[in-house]
Amino acid sequence: MDWSHFICFALPALLCWGVSAWMAYRPEGFGRAVTFNLLGLVVFFAFIAGMWISLERPPLRTMGETRLWYSFFLPVAGLITYVRWRYKWILSFSTLLAGVFICINLLKPEIHNKTLMPALQSPWFAPHVIVYMFAYAVLGAAAIFALYLLFRRKGEAIDNDKMDLCDNLIYVGTAFLTIGMLFGAIWAKEAWGHYWSWDPKETWAAATWMGNLLYIHFRLNRQARHKAALGLLLLSFILLQVCWFGVNYLPSAQGKSVHTYNME
Repeated sequence: MDWSHFICFALPALLCWGVSAWMAYRPEGFGRAVTFNLLGLVVFFAFIAGMWISLERPPLRTMGETRLWYSFFLPVAGLITYVRWRYKWILSFSTLLAGVFICINLLKPEIHNKTLMPALQSPWFAPHVIVYMFAYAVLGAAAIFALYLLFRRKGEAIDNDKMDLCDNLIYVGTAFLTIGMLFGAIWAKEAWGHYWSWDPKETWAAATWMGNLLYIHFRLNRQARHKAALGLLLLSFILLQVCWFGVNYLPSAQGKSVHTYNME
């Protein structure tokens, strides 16, 4: 399987996710919404698995390859949120965002049949990046809901029930960020002999992690200040974007960082 087959998997997956989002608003549509979402995930993951086999390595090296995983985990995060808290709109937003990343990959795939450098030929490579991509998707869902709360209809109050969803998503996303950082530290120790080196990518990862912790602690002590908390959440998400792909364009990372994605 090669990249030319992507559209044959991406479009059916998007169609399934779209039907899932539509069924969520139908009476008694919960079961069908879950079924179509899962079907789309199976179809999309079939392409990821096929690329993994054909490349003879995890498709996690380039920015385009990480977008594949992000497109996959966004509907996963949406499904988890829908099943747990029954927020119907989340399936529509997760489908829309997944569609955006799929379109970017169709226009600029950045997927190449290249051999991994020795440092990436580690059993920690795949779990480290996959865990991070799942964390990014969950935190993305939290950011979407934060925007919804900030720009809600005039006069509609932000209550603790609504904020609880943001809190729960941040708890899950931060937990997986922590696991991803631990995996990365172990991998770095095996590859380079040290757990942490303040590489630009590592620095922004630490900033992202601390930003989410700041939100959590703020919410524990200032529960009534909803807008300030939502502002902190969105700031943390901006830090995440810098950590994920913005660091590739920072002068401090050019030719120095071992974590920047292969952009060629």
